[in-house]
Amino acid sequence: MSTSVSIRGGDEEVCDMMNKRYSEFLPSLQGSQELMVQVDEVSKEMDGLKNCIETEVQQNVHVAVAEYAKLKQQLEKNTIVITMLRHLKEFHSAMEEFNKALLEKKYVDAANQLERARASVDSLKGWKTSQLLLLSALSSELTVQRENLIYHLGDEWKRLVIWRLPSSKEPAGVKSFLKVELNLSHACNKDSEAKPPALLGCVLQALAIQGDLQHKIKLFSKSQVLLKTMLKPLVMYPSLSVRVSEQPGEGTIMALQCLQESHNEKSTPSQVYSKLLLVLRTLHSHLLGTVRLGPCRNDIRILLNVTLSAILGELIWEEISQCIIHECLLYSIPTNNSQLEKYKTVIKETEEFEKSLKQMEYLQGDSTELLKYARDVNCHFASKKCKDVIVAARKLMTSKMHNTVKITPDYKLRLPKLPAPASELKVKQETIKDEMTMENTKQLSAWSLSLPSCRISESVQQLMELALNTLCEAVGSSTQCALQLFFTVRNIFQLFYDVVPTYHKENLLKFPHLAAIQHNNCMYLAHHLLTLGHHFRARLPQPLSEGVATFVDMVPGFRKLGAQCFLAQMNVQRAEMLERLSTAHNFCNLDDEDNYIAASKAVRQVIHQLKQLGTVWQDVLPVSIYCKAMGNLLNTAITEVIAKIMMLEDISSEDGEHLHTLCQTIIEEGPLVFIPLAEENKNKKYQEEVPLYVRKWSTFKELVIVLRANLQEIVDRWADAKGPLASEFSSSEVKNLIRALFQNTERRAVALTKIK
Repeated sequence: MSTSVSIRGGDEEVCDMMNKRYSEFLPSLQGSQELMVQVDEVSKEMDGLKNCIETEVQQNVHVAVAEYAKLKQQLEKNTIVITMLRHLKEFHSAMEEFNKALLEKKYVDAANQLERARASVDSLKGWKTSQLLLLSALSSELTVQRENLIYHLGDEWKRLVIWRLPSSKEPAGVKSFLKVELNLSHACNKDSEAKPPALLGCVLQALAIQGDLQHKIKLFSKSQVLLKTMLKPLVMYPSLSVRVSEQPGEGTIMALQCLQESHNEKSTPSQVYSKLLLVLRTLHSHLLGTVRLGPCRNDIRILLNVTLSAILGELIWEEISQCIIHECLLYSIPTNNSQLEKYKTVIKETEEFEKSLKQMEYLQGDSTELLKYARDVNCHFASKKCKDVIVAARKLMTSKMHNTVKITPDYKLRLPKLPAPASELKVKQETIKDEMTMENTKQLSAWSLSLPSCRISESVQQLMELALNTLCEAVGSSTQCALQLFFTVRNIFQLFYDVVPTYHKENLLKFPHLAAIQHNNCMYLAHHLLTLGHHFRARLPQPLSEGVATFVDMVPGFRKLGAQCFLAQMNVQRAEMLERLSTAHNFCNLDDEDNYIAASKAVRQVIHQLKQLGTVWQDVLPVSIYCKAMGNLLNTAITEVIAKIMMLEDISSEDGEHLHTLCQTIIEEGPLVFIPLAEENKNKKYQEEVPLYVRKWSTFKELVIVLRANLQEIVDRWADAKGPLASEFSSSEVKNLIRALFQNTERRAVALTKIK
């Protein structure tokens, strides 16, 4: 059974395979072969067509393309010629219309036709292939006719706006400006002419179209007359004013006049604003505001619905506002804080002035430099105050120093009463009880930490008052203003430190009186700078109130400056003194009359020099400084005399007498140079205290004693190195003196053995 099924299945497969091969595949193969034959035939036909295209059709295409290009080129040339002819026709018609409009004084039409002609010429010039010789002639004709139009417009402008000016040879001044006059004419030559406002509109519109309006207004306003001869003089000269009058048949006349001589150097802002507004309102109502320019275009600018006031304002505003600032507002800035509140009136007047200008369209922006300057009054007040203070300070510093005032220990700066800070009031209320219980029974003297009596320059006292007043202005001011004023005060003192020693350098070395005054000036400033910042600090705004407001750092510099100045003078005096003593021939051989006379003269000159200095410095230097200075100079003199005498190897008895006489003169007259006070009876105290100020005074007195003493007296004063002589001289110096004064004897030898 299974075998029969297998055989049946094999039969079916064999039948299926035979069917696919002979029934389906062979017919398909035959169809494919037929198609191959057809493809070969089509391929041959295509090759034939290709050969035909390459030989016949392609040649015909080349011919057609060349013919098309030629026709296209010819068409382009014809188009150019037609376009150029059209432009030439437009140019001709425009020029015809221009001439007709110009004769009829239709200036706007004439200007438009001229622009049409210009556009035609510009179009002709734009064709690169255009080589017409006619173009140069057209351009020339266009230029001639434009100048012709500008001339006619200018002529009309001159009839409408007439200036009468002073001669250019006249010197500029109030009198010359009185001849300035502006006539805005309303007269017409013929009844048929347009009325001035309409005619003016045509003239200005035509100028705008031709691009010459800006130049014309500029000449009117800036380069020629309006600013130079009317607006600026009204700002600069208080006595000048404007007279506006209407003349029937002639127009409006504006002229400058001088109503009365003004005693003020500068006009007030309100005066300036009223005068300028009168001029600008007149111009606006009779000239500039009568015409509003319609849309027109020139080379650069597009004027669209713009008034002449706006054009004029743009031209003059920057210059006239700067003139108002520098010639008026600058001088109206207050000089002290109390006037700042009143300055609000000026700010309001400035705002009203600009508001009026905006209404007349002279101004377009929201805020200008003029109003900003007026509103920044605090800043300008501080700058002006600082400048004035520095100028005043420098004037004081370069003034004569010898005008002095007396300063006593009870002298106090005239410090203003300033409002106490709130924090300070609270502290006072809280500690008032503690102050009563913590008070010490032992009190300092009332003169503690006070300046000693002396004389200072009056200019320095005024300088300190100037600094105080400036700091008072800083109290209650804005932060920026207070900072400027405070550092200006510091600059005052720094300027003194730099200027005075340089400016007065020669006199400070030449005149001891001035050197002493300069010393006192510096010490006076240093003394008050210690507490000056502390007095104002709490009343100043931050950051000054936080410790910045101080002058303590300048104190050492001023003390050093005063000391250096006085020491330089001391060195000059010391050098002169030593030079005089150098003429004494070393105090040797005084038995010679000439040598004695020279030595005596030298001593007298030194005493005279010291007396002169004592008189010059009397009541000028503080007593302590005076005594130290005179003591130092006298000490220099006697030290030199001691040194010269100690160098002598042989002193005869006659020489000893002469030396004693000269030294005795110094001892007697030396103390008399100490006259620090004007009252003679009060100077005795300081004359008795000479040993305190002259370091070598005791040494000198011992030397004078030795010059007249015998050997025993010298030995007694030595007293085994315990006597007064031993405290002033060394043993070798005493021995040298003995050898010089006494001959070589047994007594001298014995005495020398006791000096050890």
